[in-house]
Amino acid sequence: MKKVFKCLQITFLLTLFLSSCSNIPKISNPLNSPKAAANIDARVFKTIDQMYMEYPYSRQLAAKASGVLVMPLVTEAGFGLGAGYGRGALVVDGAVKNYYSSISANTGIQLGAQQYAHALFFMTDTALNQFEYSMGFSAGGDLEYITPSISESLKIETLTTFSPVIALVFGQAGLKVGATLEGTKYTKLRF
Repeated sequence: MKKVFKCLQITFLLTLFLSSCSNIPKISNPLNSPKAAANIDARVFKTIDQMYMEYPYSRQLAAKASGVLVMPLVTEAGFGLGAGYGRGALVVDGAVKNYYSSISANTGIQLGAQQYAHALFFMTDTALNQFEYSMGFSAGGDLEYITPSISESLKIETLTTFSPVIALVFGQAGLKVGATLEGTKYTKLRF
């Protein structure tokens, strides 16, 4: 009789435990929350304002672009092997359309860490559509880079003939020299 009573107690406790497990609240990912989206928005528009102030020609370039992907802060580190990560947003007609992460990996002679911002200007609707509807857009050697040292007298019409996607890397800080977007993969974030 004691064994039967003990088995009933264990069964009851086990049932009680298992039923309470279904009431455990889901743990949300704070990186993919509405608050995180609002933080990305704020950083993106602050970065755009900074870019327009420091590099006025970028305002004209953005006006001609079908969309601009802005990555306010990308962090890279390397010691032989290197990796980088950042989060940003695609801005179309002055509003955030989607959120993206960038991840990169590289090898070579490198040592150090750096942070920078960058913007990808999609100069044609086709380039923008390819970016938006790809399963993960990879930046390659076909990007046309403009550097912050380009003078104001450079005509934007000339820039748009180089490539359907133009990259501007700026705000670099850290010990690593140079930044390239080759090998960077952009993936749409879900909020």
